[in-house]
Amino acid sequence: MPALVHQKCFEHAQREASSRCLNCKRYYCRECVVEHAGRITCTACLRELAARKSSRRISYGAVFAALGFLMAWLVFYGLGRLLLMIPAQFHEGVM
Repeated sequence: MPALVHQKCFEHAQREASSRCLNCKRYYCRECVVEHAGRITCTACLRELAARKSSRRISYGAVFAALGFLMAWLVFYGLGRLLLMIPAQFHEGVM
């Protein structure tokens, strides 16, 4: 394995490499790498990692909206049924 001192950046051939991406094993200069979750990663691998994470993410917004609509419907349906159970004489003042 060649020493880091003798390596050049994968993206910028004129620059010396400062680190090696742990995912793709390529050498990069300081501008091409970032620290993410305690690891040195190149921007291409970081983009790929972010794309994988976002595709696995479940959208709970739609689920909560549907549950909220269902709860509101049940409450108003129950209130309507309760109002229908009140006898008509109560409203006419006969009772």
